[in-house]
Amino acid sequence: MQALQRSRPAWLAYGALAFSVLAIAWVPMLIRWADVPGPASAFYRVFIAALVLIPWRLALRQRPAPARRPALLALAGGVCFGLDLALYNTAVLRTSAATAAFLGNNTPVFVGLGAWLLFRRRPPRSFWSGLALALSGGGLMILADAWGHSVTGDAVGDVLALVAGIFFAGYLLAAERVRADMDTLTFNALAIVGSVGTLLAICLALDMPLAGYSLRTWLALVGLGLIAQLAAYFTLVYALGHLPATITSVGLLAQLPLTAVLAALFLHEPVTTPQVAGGALVLAGVYVVNRR
Repeated sequence: MQALQRSRPAWLAYGALAFSVLAIAWVPMLIRWADVPGPASAFYRVFIAALVLIPWRLALRQRPAPARRPALLALAGGVCFGLDLALYNTAVLRTSAATAAFLGNNTPVFVGLGAWLLFRRRPPRSFWSGLALALSGGGLMILADAWGHSVTGDAVGDVLALVAGIFFAGYLLAAERVRADMDTLTFNALAIVGSVGTLLAICLALDMPLAGYSLRTWLALVGLGLIAQLAAYFTLVYALGHLPATITSVGLLAQLPLTAVLAALFLHEPVTTPQVAGGALVLAGVYVVNRR
């Protein structure tokens, strides 16, 4: 019984990560169904989640206020996440869902290097081996688009998704660093403030429409806010509190083959042989990274 109790946090962490992957895999579908500019759908994604998170955190007055430095780091992580969403949502509107999903979550490279350079924590050899497999799978999918095997690829969209992955790595590193001093709810509430402020500033600067949407658009935006953001990232931050960011970031790549299948079913993007082969390599990489 004691052994089971000791192992339970690890099982919960991996279960939370699996749920997060499943929920995030639906993001490209919801973005396409919303059919509004990327920064606008990104804004409502975090704003709707904030309407739940912030009052929830404020209602728990018995919890101590976070220290200044962790609070600022959580806000900075939220800014990175806001920039990630603005770029990623725009990329999904320009390129294939599977390619955008991989490049937008191409964070293991930046997480591994960031953890090494900033925190002096060199990833284990298994991380680099698994990363090589995962990146090979994603590269195969990208090359298939470049060689004309897909009619939905777009070079600009691919670049936007790749840059988005850099900012997402910043969010993951901030979350892992702060979670030692801050509970899941407090981090999510502070980070969402940074994301909402960042995306609102972008939308206003670019004169993005934030009203006058159809019912279908509002339903898609609510799905982004409550499922893809609130539920998915609450469980992701919980996982980050118990798993290294290097493992979590590579684990998130499992959404790539799942997104490809969902895109084929709901966006009518055909699943090609290179996508199947690439997805298999990604899953193999996830297995290697998580193997003990």
